[in-house]
Amino acid sequence: MDFGYSPRTQELRAAVSAFMDEHVYPNEARYWAELEANTQAGKRWSPLALIEELKPKARAAKLWNLFLPDSEMGAGLTNQEYAPLAEIMGRVTWASEVFNCSAPDTGNMEVLVRYGTDEHKKRWLEPLLRGEIRSAFAMTEPAVASSDATNIEARIERQGDEYLINGRKWWTSGAGDPRCKIMIFMGKTDPTAARHSQQSMVLVPMDAPGVKVLRPLTVMGYDDAPHGHMEIEFTNVRVPASNILLGEGRGFEIAQGRLGPGRIHHCMRLIGLAERALEMMCDRALTRVAFGKTIAQQTVTQERIAEARCLIEQARLLTLKAAWMMDMAGNKSAQAEIAMIKVVAPNMACQVIDWAMQVHGGAGMCQDFPLANFYAGARTLRFADGPDEVHRNAIAKIELGKRQPKTA
Repeated sequence: MDFGYSPRTQELRAAVSAFMDEHVYPNEARYWAELEANTQAGKRWSPLALIEELKPKARAAKLWNLFLPDSEMGAGLTNQEYAPLAEIMGRVTWASEVFNCSAPDTGNMEVLVRYGTDEHKKRWLEPLLRGEIRSAFAMTEPAVASSDATNIEARIERQGDEYLINGRKWWTSGAGDPRCKIMIFMGKTDPTAARHSQQSMVLVPMDAPGVKVLRPLTVMGYDDAPHGHMEIEFTNVRVPASNILLGEGRGFEIAQGRLGPGRIHHCMRLIGLAERALEMMCDRALTRVAFGKTIAQQTVTQERIAEARCLIEQARLLTLKAAWMMDMAGNKSAQAEIAMIKVVAPNMACQVIDWAMQVHGGAGMCQDFPLANFYAGARTLRFADGPDEVHRNAIAKIELGKRQPKTA
């Protein structure tokens, strides 16, 4: 098991870091200023000019679609090779989009690459790969505990050459962006089938009649415009039968193929965010004086800095191990490690960011620093792609299974 970075990864890490230094970090203030200006002009849910300016620069630098392992359409990187790049991008919450490597587009593009027809790829995948449109993933529902996806009640019913779609979804991330043109929708096609064969996934255009965005949801007060997390109602929405992905009853199969790499991406971005928070904590601690000495000289601060470094390193190594196992043996063989990182990384990030906020005092709670925004994002990922409890249950079952008496 070797977690050393390959020469190509080292080269790309250097290139992504240089791009961040030149184009992203210097523009963090501009990003928020432009969002505020859009809000004042009544255009909060409009694409930001900054992002659109930086995308061609990233593409020209060959730092585009790095997440996609398919060498013809992406960079051809393994999970282990891409993971450290995701970490660097994760240091700024909006940076991934600049490289066309942001969720939920990454997962949706992977689904279309693996399971889409030639027509799907032509109409939706190609413009997504070019960064011309955005997409959304409609799975979670407000009326049921969607941590158990078998609870989903939304219906996908075959009627001749069409599917009729009805239901209400929320936390449909990305649907607030006017560039969002397509959703992957998960619902029940056959409620009488076996438990994990009832669900299917189907492509639903945002402009299909019967699709109604009800409201943006906030995360601890942040609406994440222009990306957004929307509650959407689907009322007698009709799409061609050819929009089904892989076939009826294959929703869980698609979800497993989609969520494995996505969890690696999320966790590595969180590690980048935690690294940034630790740097900010150290800088603040070295420059602020309380009770006659710098905050950095306070023993409690030193203990937290040390513990933060330990937690980050542990999370990174576990995530790289999960990525390595996925590459070597496939998602199924890495299911315990994938579940573990999904518990470890968000909790680690929340703790490190919380300590950084504490060192910043009142400033850590307001817009003068990005830490409160960091925390809201990290806390969300204790739910997104499955809550902690579901992943802990999965880990426990695997461990208990190792000790079950073997039957003859």
